[in-house]
Parts: sequence; C-alpha cells; structure tokens
Amino acid sequence: MGCRDVHAATVLAFLSGTASIAGLLAAVLLPNWRQMRLYTYNKNERNVTIYTGLWIKCARFDGSRDCVIYDPQWYTAVDQLDLRVLQFALPLSMFTAASALFLCLIGMCNTAFVSTVPNVKLARCLVNSAGCHLVAGLLFLLACAICLTPSIWVIFYNNYLNRKYEPVFSFDISVFIAIASAGGLFFTSVLLFLWYCACKSLPSPFWQPLYSHAPSMHSYASQPYSSRNRLSAIEIDIPVVSHSS
Repeated sequence: MGCRDVHAATVLAFLSGTASIAGLLAAVLLPNWRQMRLYTYNKNERNVTIYTGLWIKCARFDGSRDCVIYDPQWYTAVDQLDLRVLQFALPLSMFTAASALFLCLIGMCNTAFVSTVPNVKLARCLVNSAGCHLVAGLLFLLACAICLTPSIWVIFYNNYLNRKYEPVFSFDISVFIAIASAGGLFFTSVLLFLWYCACKSLPSPFWQPLYSHAPSMHSYASQPYSSRNRLSAIEIDIPVVSHSS
C-alpha cells in the first residue's frame, strides 16, 4: 500500500494509542496504587488491608470485598508525595496522548479522503498527514515520559516508606497498568516515527507533505537549454520588403 494511503502502521499506532489511553484511565480510577497491610495477633480479629488510590482510600478485612472504611475525599488529604505528583501527571499524560491520537486521526483521514494531486495553493500547507503523524509521535513520546517517570518513582518511594516506618507497604496493580500503558505510548510513537522515516523524503522543511510541491508543477519544468534552442532564433525567416526605385 502506498505511503499516501492509510498505511497499516498508522492504523496499528492508532489502536495502540487508544488502548494505552484506556489503560491510563483505568490506572487513574482504580484504588490500587499502594497497599498497607496491618496484622493482628488476636485470633478473634482479622487482618486489615488498606488500599490507597489517587482519589479514594478503602480498608478491607481479609476475605471480604466490602470496604470497612471508605474515604472518597482522600484526594484532598493525600499525604504521600508520589501519589500527589501522580494526581497531576497522569491526567496531563492522558490529555497529551488524547491530543496526539486526535492528530493521528486527522493524518489518517487526510491520506484516506484527500486527493493525491494537491491544490497548488495548499501544496505547502502544514496540515498534512506527514506533519500530523510527526507531531503525534512527539506528543505520544512526551505522554510516555510524563506517565512513566512518576509511576516508577512509586516503587522507590514504597521502599522508602518501608525503611522509614515498617515493612507493611507494597505497590499494587495500578503501578503495573500505568507502566504498561507508558510502554504502549512509546510503542505508538515508534510506529509513527518508523512510518514517517520510511515514507517521507524529508524535503526542507521536514514537516512538509509527502510531496515537496504539487505534481502538476513538475510538468512545467524548463527543459535543458540545448544548442538547438540557441540557434532557433537565428533560423527564423525574416521577410524583407524591398522598395522599387
């Protein structure tokens, strides 16, 4: 399939980006960023596990799925620095990735529904499939960095809490979901960059369309100036009008 058509790499990148954003949304909403397990030596009582998320906190007895203590206002009183950073980083990463996904969709629609013979006036317009996919790849890479850095920091901060207090803290499934989503964002950006490098001839400037100028302009290119062209003016017959005396 030609590079000016909807290439399979761009479709795969769009699906990968959509799945990554869905994973980030799940990581944001799930109350499973950190567990604090409290043990009791009383045989008449059960151990308690406190599940800490970005927005809510839930305490459960072992073997129960109901929250004994449910705090929906936890987001206003978060006392753990890594979770407070994640409250801002993950929504920002989702917004950046959604913007990149929108640009990727614009680029796909541009290649699918726009004629391959462009308008001369719009031939150097910056809104084109190559430019959209390039900017989308950069935004996906930025979203990956915004998400991955604080998510990995949770692991190290968890070890810090265990050393400072007691070894009762452990990171939960939301950490793995966020890291996997960041990997999906990175994979999406790599796909878009590969498509761009394989299909773009990189004229100057490099974000121009896949064609450097309109194909119709090639047909009017001047031919080489041959010796025949130089003599053509000499070989023209010039009529001479003579006046009789």
